[in-house]
Amino acid sequence: MNILRFGFEAMSSGCEIVMAYENKKSGEAIAELAVHEIARIEMKYSRYLPQSIVSKINAAAGIERVECDEETLTLLRYADAFYRSSGGLFDITSGVLRKAWDFKKASVPEADVLAPFLGLVGWEYVERQDKTVYLPVTGMQVDFGGFGKEYAADCSAAVLLNHGVRSGYVNLGGDIRVVGPRPDGSPWVIGIQDPRNEKQTIASIPLYSGALATSGDYERYFESDGQRYCHILNPGTGMPVNFWQSVTILAATTLLAGSRSTIAMLKEEDGLHYLSQTGMKYLAVDSKGAIHHRN
Repeated sequence: MNILRFGFEAMSSGCEIVMAYENKKSGEAIAELAVHEIARIEMKYSRYLPQSIVSKINAAAGIERVECDEETLTLLRYADAFYRSSGGLFDITSGVLRKAWDFKKASVPEADVLAPFLGLVGWEYVERQDKTVYLPVTGMQVDFGGFGKEYAADCSAAVLLNHGVRSGYVNLGGDIRVVGPRPDGSPWVIGIQDPRNEKQTIASIPLYSGALATSGDYERYFESDGQRYCHILNPGTGMPVNFWQSVTILAATTLLAGSRSTIAMLKEEDGLHYLSQTGMKYLAVDSKGAIHHRN
């Protein structure tokens, strides 16, 4: 068996599908199907594309209900479940806060700039009835960016499995779903990036199956007056988190790993207790560089 590495760009990330194959041509054809699935999800849920269902829901805020298909309804139910289990921290209406934060200008918004956007945050106000969803206030938005990439990794891996692939993984910008071990039965070894040095790793994690996802303060950030401001924003305060440099979680699905790593980041100093409660394996780096883990 040979190893195919199929690189591509998606969801603003460098991505790769790695799989064992006997016939290169058929292997590449399967990899392309998996990439098409990722593209389908991006087109359907990207807030940047006007034809996406997310854009349609946001455009109808304060105006009318939008009918959704079962896939979208399932993701909305998922968002609701994690909103509740996180105490309101995992809130897909908080993406609107990015309008107050310009990471290119590297400036911290004043309270009076943040306030109107904070007034648009609140998943509990979103109305879901039958197969429709309605944002009751003009300007409200939903944003699947907090779990869309992870969902796409799972769906892409499902395509590989459905086409007989039993050895390989999908890597979407560091969010990884493994479909099976290497052809010889050994694990794939995944390096975890040092959050303060992109050219170094702080750990290597063996994976036979399941998923791994990382949330961190190093993906999009700026520094001002000696303080780092990252893109993960608390929906209650509108301010970036600052307790963890990164949190990596191993789970059955990338969707679950990614959501829980984000929640741990949002819980700040309570994140370690939350991680312990999940029972999942994790590796977390706090703001001082200390490493916490559960094997």
